Amino acid sequence: MLHYSQPLLFAGSSHPALAEEIANNLGIPLGKMKLDQFPDGETEVQILESVRGREVFVVQSVALDPNFYLMELMIIIDALRRASAKDIVAVIPYFGYCRQDRKDKPRVPITAKLVANLLMEAGATRILTVDLHAGQLQGFFDIPVDHLHGMNTLLEEIKKAHLKDCVVVAPDIGSVKVARSYADELGSDLAIIEKKRLSATEVRDVTIIGDVTGKDILLADDMCSTGETLVSAAKACHEKGAKRVFGVFTHGLCVGDSVEKIENSLLETVWMTNTVPHSDRLKGSKKLKVVSIAPLLAHAIRSIMADESISSL
Repeated sequence: MLHYSQPLLFAGSSHPALAEEIANNLGIPLGKMKLDQFPDGETEVQILESVRGREVFVVQSVALDPNFYLMELMIIIDALRRASAKDIVAVIPYFGYCRQDRKDKPRVPITAKLVANLLMEAGATRILTVDLHAGQLQGFFDIPVDHLHGMNTLLEEIKKAHLKDCVVVAPDIGSVKVARSYADELGSDLAIIEKKRLSATEVRDVTIIGDVTGKDILLADDMCSTGETLVSAAKACHEKGAKRVFGVFTHGLCVGDSVEKIENSLLETVWMTNTVPHSDRLKGSKKLKVVSIAPLLAHAIRSIMADESISSL
């Protein structure tokens, strides 16, 4: 019986740069695959090398154009399953639709569960992802989910900034768990901003629970979409006497004019990973510092191949 010691790594079209970087960390080439579209816009996929009996990894962030990239991912998985791949691991650095994880209003879908069902039905045998917006999403799958955290990767860069008298601040109630993790690792106090949301894009800060006067502030969250929460939180901290304000998050969706908002804000530096492709959106940005998540994902892939624990990651 053949024994394969190296994984096969394929890249969807959402984030080829990250997939290439992961492949370089693993010391392997990306798998050969044809990705195209039929004249009417339907996705065309052909695997151009044998995957029979192999453990296969597919890198695809479901972000920025989530409907297209999710469908493409499922078609790639189906092609691999029909080509007799032994195991198919969907490497999803940013898991799209993760915010729709419960019925918080009448007659709304639980889209995160729907996406989980679709990926399993397509043929995924394992999910490898980073910083789910809600950890309970792992329970939506009946296959193993390896849930990595970008915090340790980001902390290495944060510590180089030598923050003094640091207080980690959760910019809203939903980010308290993330902020507490950063506070524990940095040995810092924790504060929380209680806010009132006016709409999906507008927020109004109400009060800060905790002391930020004369402190260096680290605003910690798992993602940044419009930038409104981060920018308004930075303003609130300054108004309460904070000395310097920094930000950190894993997923930089940074849609619309969010980058411009951050550049014009009171934030000094914002650290984030490259789980989401940044393309031209970050050009000219002086405050946003990108830290690569590729070494972490490569380490996890090696561990999965070797049947080793990845809990330390």
